[in-house]
Amino acid sequence: MRPNSQNPLNLKSLNHISLVCRSLEASMDFYQNVLGFIPIRRPGSFDFDGAWLFGHGIGIHLLQSDELEKMPKKATIDPKDNHISFQCESMGAVEKKLKEMGIDYVRSMVEEGGIHVYQLFFHDPDGFMIEICNCDNLPMVPLAGELVLSCSRVNIQRMQREPPHQYHIQQHAPQQIKQPLVQQ
Repeated sequence: MRPNSQNPLNLKSLNHISLVCRSLEASMDFYQNVLGFIPIRRPGSFDFDGAWLFGHGIGIHLLQSDELEKMPKKATIDPKDNHISFQCESMGAVEKKLKEMGIDYVRSMVEEGGIHVYQLFFHDPDGFMIEICNCDNLPMVPLAGELVLSCSRVNIQRMQREPPHQYHIQQHAPQQIKQPLVQQ
């Protein structure tokens, strides 16, 4: 494999994120029943409690904390905090389901060039932030060149074939919105 100056480590994709949790059972329940992940086999040679889950093209590795008293607890949902984001088909359906499940969330909206991206932010049982959005509406516009893409998998695959230096995602501060995404 020849080194590539645009991808010096020859990375292929994101494999998983690893999260330390207070309760392995509560976290597994959340990632399975709220986000739709499925448990997968974990190597038996590990000498610590944990679980592996997979869904939406990414793995979640949960690790049981040995020091519960040292784990921070986040109460405030802050869209500018560390988080993982998932795209969805219907923001209204997601918001309705979060309400039915009794999950607290914050709504935000980003507007760029007349395009509106709606976002819902909420915490997992340990305070790790989850975002659900319709980010596919917002094109990724490179700083150089004329190619305009969205976040869809087809376009991500195309980006992986093209020189990576052509792409840069501009970030915009989310604005909180007052109107619900679901008609009540």
